[in-house]
Amino acid sequence: MTPVYFLLVDDLEENLLSLEALLRREGLELLKARSGDEALELLLRHEVALALVDVQMPGLNGFELAELMRGNDRTRRIPIIFLTAGAADAQRRFRGYEAGAVDFIYKPIEADILRSKADVFFELHRQRQQLADQRDALEAQAQALQQADRRKDEFLATLAHELRNPLAPLRHGLDLLQSNHEASKNAEILGVMDRQLFHLVRLIDDLLDVSRITQGKIVLRKERLELLTFIRSALETSRPLIEAAGHELTLELPETTLWLEADLTRLAQIISNLLNNAVKYTPDGGHIRLSVKADGQQAVISVADNGVGIPQHMLASVFELFAQVDQHLERAKGGLGIGLALVQQLVVLHGGKVIVESEGCGKGSTFTLTVPLATSPAPAANPSLAATAQPPATKAALKVLVVDDTQEVAQTTGWMLEELGHEYRLVNDGHLALEAAHAYQPDVILLDIGLPGMSGYDVCRALRQDAALKDITIIAQTGWGQERDKASAREAGFDHHMVKPVGLKALGEMMEDVAAAKSAASNPQPS
Repeated sequence: MTPVYFLLVDDLEENLLSLEALLRREGLELLKARSGDEALELLLRHEVALALVDVQMPGLNGFELAELMRGNDRTRRIPIIFLTAGAADAQRRFRGYEAGAVDFIYKPIEADILRSKADVFFELHRQRQQLADQRDALEAQAQALQQADRRKDEFLATLAHELRNPLAPLRHGLDLLQSNHEASKNAEILGVMDRQLFHLVRLIDDLLDVSRITQGKIVLRKERLELLTFIRSALETSRPLIEAAGHELTLELPETTLWLEADLTRLAQIISNLLNNAVKYTPDGGHIRLSVKADGQQAVISVADNGVGIPQHMLASVFELFAQVDQHLERAKGGLGIGLALVQQLVVLHGGKVIVESEGCGKGSTFTLTVPLATSPAPAANPSLAATAQPPATKAALKVLVVDDTQEVAQTTGWMLEELGHEYRLVNDGHLALEAAHAYQPDVILLDIGLPGMSGYDVCRALRQDAALKDITIIAQTGWGQERDKASAREAGFDHHMVKPVGLKALGEMMEDVAAAKSAASNPQPS
């Protein structure tokens, strides 16, 4: 904590030394002056809690010094105790109090009296310091809350805008499909709707990733992989955006094979986010360069563009959550301001770092990340073991009970199952699901969690407690997709967990896995 300053003013050095010896304590710093002029200099340099001033001094006496102090805004509120030899008459005391004195101490000074009075002003000043620190902390918190509230409002406004962007063409496409338009355009309309739905799901996934990372719930699924594997995966994701904007993409890739111990999906997400960021902040027909090289034991990957660039004052904040380069909002092609925050946090989880460079507005930007290289490739799998490890998948038709209180979701899921060659029955209520399971005897139950009355967890527990139904494969099909939701589903007895919206491909793969497992269970391999 900042020391407390007392000012001792006396023209005799021995008096100053005596006062210093009597007042010395931890946290107290004593300033000594042998004249009024010297005292004024010290008062201008330090925040003084108490001035102990001798009355009789040559030149500027104690009363005159006090009057000068009262005439200055910086020193007018400093308490003054006058030190004087012998009792002061009423006139001198009146002048002293008029000049701002709070007390008189008579010489020879009694140590206990001096210390008790000094302790009062020491503690008062300490309390004022603490209050000032608390006030500063509260003001800083208030400013932080105001900034957070402003950024929240900006984020919510941006989120509403970004969600409407893909929803609008989805709505328009549905209207066109329902109207009497040219059937030849159906494929094009469906393509637009598919891309916009993918974009909408990606926005929601990014939001969930931010939540998981900030709570420390991201778990990397690391494996030994060749670096260009995730580069290719990222390019597959971002190339349609790059081509739609008419950008030229230059690749600078190493001739030697580089290996990493990393999460393929997350590294592909990092590169894809950097490429998408370059697309958004580069005017149509621009140039984007993706380069990869080895530097010692590090892989160095950079994404550079010739776009709008980043002002110097924004470079330090581009990786902050919900941050966007303010003067570029109108030129940017959307985004929630979370892509770069995800990039930084995912790179750190891989033991790497990411930096950004830009010479300013209109001069493009370069994002460079480094991650540790692995020493050698993964050992090759034994082909004979790989071939016999799993039984072949069986294309058997399954009976599927779909339980969802949203009729549209239930029906479209049923249509997908029908497209995949399976039978289905629909139920929109948890209680009815139990009756339907007994009557229908399904192979699989696709069960929503958020059912009214009887939740999906309750339905699953009831099914597991029923001897006739306990072995049915039960799959959660839900909008709740965080790790704690998956853990709750496992505890309730679910076999699998699928997050809405579930696409045709993912649903087909899940049904194939279930059919293969049923086939293996009914036709066990000889030992």
